[in-house]
Amino acid sequence: MQVENITVRQAEPGELGTVAELRWRWIVENGTAPKTLDRADFVRHFVTWAAENTSSHRCMVLVRDTEIIGMAWLAILPRVPTPHALNRASGDLQCVYVVPEARNTGLGGRLIDATLSTARALGLERVTVHSSSRAIPAYTRGGFENSPRLLQARINGPTS
Repeated sequence: MQVENITVRQAEPGELGTVAELRWRWIVENGTAPKTLDRADFVRHFVTWAAENTSSHRCMVLVRDTEIIGMAWLAILPRVPTPHALNRASGDLQCVYVVPEARNTGLGGRLIDATLSTARALGLERVTVHSSSRAIPAYTRGGFENSPRLLQARINGPTS
């Protein structure tokens, strides 16, 4: 696997269709292909959603030469002000995906690092991630750690 000519950067609007295809590929790869929505409809919806949510979601892409081979989304979540910090926000790292043929080469780590760098530049207080068991080591290498105070309540909906 070639690891030269790699760039991690924010996705451009014209690349969102390719990012949507990666999201579809990830879902199919995990054996959960939807039966009620076809790929083209999903891509159209995804591109529209991404365009409508640019203020709250940043999409980072992993590019080899000119081909997008990975993505990560940083969801930006405003937080309640305090007297010590009137403008607060945290982030949630979502939908990190690298195509199978580029995995285990350190590229996922570069994608995670670049996304966390974006979070720092935005002044976010912290970034959380919901991870598969397989990806926990990559997130740990990227600086994530378990927190005894971060809890979740699963309400409903999909898990990935």
